[in-house]
Amino acid sequence: MTADYIFGSIMTNGMVTGVTFLVSTFASLAIGIFIAFMYTLKNSYSKSFFVTLSLLPAIVQIIIMLVNGNLGVGVAVAGAFSLVKFRSAPGAGKEITSIFLAMASGLATGMGYIGIAVIFVVILSLVTVILNSLHIGENEKLLKITIPEGLDFEGIFDDILAKYTTRSELQEVRTYGMGSLYRLSYKIIMQSGASTKSMIDEMRVRNGNLEISCSRTVAIKTEEL
Repeated sequence: MTADYIFGSIMTNGMVTGVTFLVSTFASLAIGIFIAFMYTLKNSYSKSFFVTLSLLPAIVQIIIMLVNGNLGVGVAVAGAFSLVKFRSAPGAGKEITSIFLAMASGLATGMGYIGIAVIFVVILSLVTVILNSLHIGENEKLLKITIPEGLDFEGIFDDILAKYTTRSELQEVRTYGMGSLYRLSYKIIMQSGASTKSMIDEMRVRNGNLEISCSRTVAIKTEEL
């Protein structure tokens, strides 16, 4: 009986009443704020994205309630999820996942399954926090080395990379400065305890003290919600 109460719908025969509407709306807002807060724990964010995550479950919920029992529900759901298409190009994977989670919870509350929505969001949020704490892939960096056009770059830095990294891969070779310079882009994983400064100092001796940068490999954002 308790399980049926938790996992069952608060709607009777799919009918929306004033009470069920208010309960679902407040539940959606609470869930949305919780999702947005959990996203801020380990990620950079903007105010607009925080507001978007907070309100998205309630918006999806009212759409589902308004079309509940009609053939148009399929079109409404497809239209709602198509929002992700416009967000997926500039956004990072964490942002897209959070949007999917907010929309899925809105679908659940819109059909009256408050308990399912709450349990699902809590479980996925906790799993997300745990996975973020594992620091998977955080040692991966992007190394960019500028060299003069007259320098043969084939294998010139291999011994240095082998000394300081566990893995290195040449991703891109690009000319700039009217073709007078090359820029080599490597994806590297530093050895435990290896000094980035020492590695760069050794490379500066070979590239004529031209520009060298070493940064984390992060997705470039061209748009914020």
